[in-house]
Amino acid sequence: MKTKKIVPDTSILIQKKLSDTIESGKLKNCRIIIPRAVLDELQAQASRGRDIGFEGLEEIKKLRTGKKAIKVEFSGSRPTLEEIQLAKKGRIDAIIRDVAAKENALLLTSDFVQALVAEAEGVNVKYIEQAKVKAKLKLESFFTKDTQSVHLKVGVAPMAKKGKPGQIKLVKIRKKVCDEKELASIIDQVTYKARRDDNSFIEIGKHGALVVQLRDYRISITRPPFSDNVEITAVRPIVKLGLDDYKLHKELQNRICTGSQGVLIAGPPGSGKSTFAASIAEFLSKKGNVVKTFEQPRDLQVGPNVTQYAPLEGDWNKTAELLLLVRPDYTIFDEVRRSKDFRTFSDMRLAGVGMIGIVHSTSPVSAIQRFIGRVELGIIPHVIDTVIYINAGRIEKIYELGLVVKVPSGMKEQDLARPVVEVRDFENKELEYEIYTYGEENVIIPVQEEKSPLNELAKSAVYNTLKVYDSQAIVEVLSQDRVAVKVSNEIIPRLIGKKGSNIEQLEKKLGLHISVEPREETFKREVKWGFEESGNAILLKFSRDMTSKQVDVYEGENFLFSAFVGKSANIKVKKRSDLGRSILRAIASNRLSIRY
Repeated sequence: MKTKKIVPDTSILIQKKLSDTIESGKLKNCRIIIPRAVLDELQAQASRGRDIGFEGLEEIKKLRTGKKAIKVEFSGSRPTLEEIQLAKKGRIDAIIRDVAAKENALLLTSDFVQALVAEAEGVNVKYIEQAKVKAKLKLESFFTKDTQSVHLKVGVAPMAKKGKPGQIKLVKIRKKVCDEKELASIIDQVTYKARRDDNSFIEIGKHGALVVQLRDYRISITRPPFSDNVEITAVRPIVKLGLDDYKLHKELQNRICTGSQGVLIAGPPGSGKSTFAASIAEFLSKKGNVVKTFEQPRDLQVGPNVTQYAPLEGDWNKTAELLLLVRPDYTIFDEVRRSKDFRTFSDMRLAGVGMIGIVHSTSPVSAIQRFIGRVELGIIPHVIDTVIYINAGRIEKIYELGLVVKVPSGMKEQDLARPVVEVRDFENKELEYEIYTYGEENVIIPVQEEKSPLNELAKSAVYNTLKVYDSQAIVEVLSQDRVAVKVSNEIIPRLIGKKGSNIEQLEKKLGLHISVEPREETFKREVKWGFEESGNAILLKFSRDMTSKQVDVYEGENFLFSAFVGKSANIKVKKRSDLGRSILRAIASNRLSIRY
């Protein structure tokens, strides 16, 4: 550099570019003019406890006490209150450019926008791109293959958590305690690399606290007065699993991966929740879904196809508004904690986005409790329908939620019926908890099904009467005079009879009220169909394997008719009939569905 005058901006001082250039001998016999606006800005950053302020001030101090051939002086006026308030809109940068123009000096910057504006104004400028750091950090030397986290604190020997999930132990790494100089050196390395590495960033910068995501490492740094002494905690994932490694129940895998769902992944800290969530994100992405994440810090180990979002201007609601324009199929919400987080999760789910949330909890039911009071009781099953509890890296419990209107367990009078959220075991479908309103409070009550001899006799008598209709009928005793019967979907019309005559006779015979429901595995599923007009008829077209099978046709949730698919793999309906007009209306509004 042959120039005699240099004006550095904040970005150059923070990166310590000038002192490095001087020490290398590339810069000699020149005047370094530092705008007072830069000094004030660095002071403000340091007063807020931000590292960039301290680094910039240390650089200026180093320049002033360096080689005598390099002269350092200050120029320009101090920024006014209005200029400070307009700093985010570029007012301080404009003051720096004005000083460079007035002094006829070379402006040095690592800010591309600053360099572009300076060129447009005719200011002599040199843009220095941020250097990428490849050197290994001292912090990484504390990690081994089985190290999950490292804990460093002034006056304490380095500690680390080692082992697999469920078998983690806190061990001492060395006998020598950490001193302040050692930790300061580590912090300098971390912050320096975070600002220069494309895959690293500073997530949180507060007075006395700093959170850095350095590639796979999540590093939390605390200082007085926030903590009693300087402390560094670095965490990294030790394993990366695929969804197949968890050996999911086939029904659960289909539930997660087909259609929009509301899933909660719960568990204590360090149990493997984020690892499981990352495996779901990777699996969904490979299945052709658009997957995004909500994270702060952004530490889920996902591929490049999955975009990771932080809170926009510190607000998840603003991120959600933007995300709805992106139209994701699924969103992974890491660490749902505050009331605002729960409301954002609920809004996204009710908007039709598949939501998978991660919640800290000591039990699967306590994860559901965290929604009570934050979301209306009747909406909870529409927001979360599945809770997966992870402990020691394994799936320990799965719940499914549903909303029914009934008399809560333990109550007898029929006029006490109310909306009840049922929490059932996913595999055996047994009812374990009920959530309902009692007085002015929402309560969650554990349910223990009574297996009294009288109940067993009642179930046996009802089953013996109904097995002629369906040998796989399931009987549940609801109360002393009510039972629920689950039979195959095709059996229900015959069991009920014309205008309910058959079921009425059975109720009189048994002396019980009988509620008839379809068994879940016999629910009809939607099938693919095509549409064609032929003369005065409408043709609903199907694949050849549907020939001779009976299907049900719906407009939205309204049943229209049932029919058998003909030999030509279609169903023919006259256009001018009431049924034909209903079909045309449903097709036009994209509400026609056909189930088998």
